[in-house]
Amino acid sequence: MPSLEERVAYLEGRFSEHMQTVVALRDDSGLLRTDMNRRFEQIDQRFDRIDGRIESLDAKVDRQFTWLVGLQMATLLAVVAAVLGAYFK
Repeated sequence: MPSLEERVAYLEGRFSEHMQTVVALRDDSGLLRTDMNRRFEQIDQRFDRIDGRIESLDAKVDRQFTWLVGLQMATLLAVVAAVLGAYFK
């Protein structure tokens, strides 16, 4: 059976190993956090670019919708004018 000093020395060695593992885990988690922040910044930049594209597309759709409604109103007025012209003739 090992003596008390040998057992304490063994436990001190194990504790030292555990502390090194904890320090390595802390460093790895810091690197992971840094990498995640960098990736989230890249994702935010992509979303900003997509938002810009959607805004420009939205402006284009609004313009085309205005033209479409204008053409429909002009066609409706032309049909109403033709019907009224034929009726009062």
